[in-house]
Amino acid sequence: MLPNVLPHSASDHTPVLADEVRDLLAVQPGETVVDATFGAGGHARLLAQDLRGRGKLVAIDRDPSAKAHFDRFKALAGVDVRFLRGDFALVLTQLSTNDIKADAILLDIGVSSMQIDRPERGFSYATDAPLDMRMDPSGEITAATIVNTWDEKELARIFRRYGEERYAGPIARAIARRRADQAFFRTLDLVDVIKMAIPTPARFGEGHPAKRVFQALRIAVNDELGQLEAALPAAVAMLRPGGRLAVISFHSLEDRIVKQFMVAGAKGCTCPPDFPICVCGKEPELRLLTKRPVRPSAGELDHNPRAASSRLRVAVRTNS
Repeated sequence: MLPNVLPHSASDHTPVLADEVRDLLAVQPGETVVDATFGAGGHARLLAQDLRGRGKLVAIDRDPSAKAHFDRFKALAGVDVRFLRGDFALVLTQLSTNDIKADAILLDIGVSSMQIDRPERGFSYATDAPLDMRMDPSGEITAATIVNTWDEKELARIFRRYGEERYAGPIARAIARRRADQAFFRTLDLVDVIKMAIPTPARFGEGHPAKRVFQALRIAVNDELGQLEAALPAAVAMLRPGGRLAVISFHSLEDRIVKQFMVAGAKGCTCPPDFPICVCGKEPELRLLTKRPVRPSAGELDHNPRAASSRLRVAVRTNS
């Protein structure tokens, strides 16, 4: 392991699966690295070390608060660095369209610790805060917008699809009844309604009773699955032959999208299975470095419990 050239500070957050990301991306001096979900810069700090003073690192983040972390990172990075603010899907698409190439790209999907740890952002069900959940504060849709204006059936649909919430229907009905008299503006108001909408035994089951609904709202507010689906092909288009793409996800919906994309890219041929020979001529675009998702070690979970649900998949762009 290389020595840390960028020391931690109180504002740093522990990057998940850091050693595994570093080993599998195998960044070499002189390469171009893209951290498409910069956050507080934990992964970028480590990847910059592997450039050993030669190369370039491009940081992308939609959250304007990431810029302050980037400025501190830039002062100590020791390599050419650049910050691009925007949705990673849009920025990666723009870069690939402009024929910008990279050797390693990292996507760390989902909400960051720096967002969860700021109560005023409204991501947490544990503290009272405005019902917001926007990763980009300039976005038009907030969690309050969805809870107060979306149709009851649509609420149930997103709770079921994005949160895999067993009691999606009763929760949506309870929300619709409450908002008819009083709109939702605070996180704990929503938490109270969720708790009352589900059977008493379920309130004491696995995890917080509002966890899945809050996850669903966050995904809907930020179009997280749509962003991921658009970003993956754009990232591959940016990679040079031999370039590596690493994606960290935190729930099964994200991981399923990543798995299906990488498996399809490694397969190549799209002919129906009953065809005796390939007639499409499509060559594999990717080679899988991880046939199964890499999970955090017991040692990592001891010092960073937030890593528990993380999954890492990595693929290499072929020469095709």
